[in-house]
Amino acid sequence: MSATTLPSRPNPPSAISGLLGCLAVFASAFCFYFSTVVIRWSQDVVAIDSAFYAFFRFLLGFLVVCILMTLRRQGPAPKRYHLLVGRAVGNSIAVYCFYQAVRFTSVAEANILNMTYPIFIVILSWILMRHQRDPVAAAMVAVAIAGVWLILKPGSTGLGLDSLWGLGSGISAAAAIVYLNISRQHHDANTVLFYMFGLGALLMFVFFRNRFFWPNPTELYYLMVCGGAGIAGQFLITIGFRYVTAVEGGVISSTRILLAALLGPWLASDPSLGPLGWLGAVLIFAANVVLTLRKSIGIKP
Repeated sequence: MSATTLPSRPNPPSAISGLLGCLAVFASAFCFYFSTVVIRWSQDVVAIDSAFYAFFRFLLGFLVVCILMTLRRQGPAPKRYHLLVGRAVGNSIAVYCFYQAVRFTSVAEANILNMTYPIFIVILSWILMRHQRDPVAAAMVAVAIAGVWLILKPGSTGLGLDSLWGLGSGISAAAAIVYLNISRQHHDANTVLFYMFGLGALLMFVFFRNRFFWPNPTELYYLMVCGGAGIAGQFLITIGFRYVTAVEGGVISSTRILLAALLGPWLASDPSLGPLGWLGAVLIFAANVVLTLRKSIGIKP
């Protein structure tokens, strides 16, 4: 769902480490996609609410971070609590909306709309930093909006309300990324992850605890695989961004759009996007790539 931005590395990576970094970021994109495929697979076998999947992902991630911090004998070092809370709230909403989109639409549509967050970051930057507006970014936003329209309305006459879950995940993920980039100026990655996972699990429990239950072995299996894939994606992208540039990482992360469009019919039994849907996916991907290459949104890691 989001990248953990790391500080600039002091020395340029070797060719091998750069390649491994690219592979790690690409693997993270697949892991994030695969976690949603698991949700789709489970729908015919078990009845697990989206909030329970989100809660389990956050809880599992929190335990992993706690173990790592214990092994390193390093505790969290919070400095700006409002940034950590903002990141956690935005990410929690994004993950819940993302899983709801998988539940009510298709895996492909949910992933593609979730990956519109770079576009909403641009829009947020215009609101917060008016001096960052530029014609190329405006054009790319228009291109991405056209892509979203093609995915949501390929020949239909009305906008499905279920698709708003996917858009909601993109919007809230954009807010979470803004908080992440500002927060990383004051906190190390483990502190950000500690509060993101911990507060995320707490928020899911407070608002959706009536949807939780003690899982049987089959239910626990799907929760573990879904949560594990999400956590693996989070740590892979954290590792990968140590050895690739922000531009390379951003472009590779956007390949989740094409993965979702290509693999949906094979892995998740999604209906094919069709020519207009594919055009929409390519337009969103192209807009993300151009915006990443320009790095003109004014949000520094």
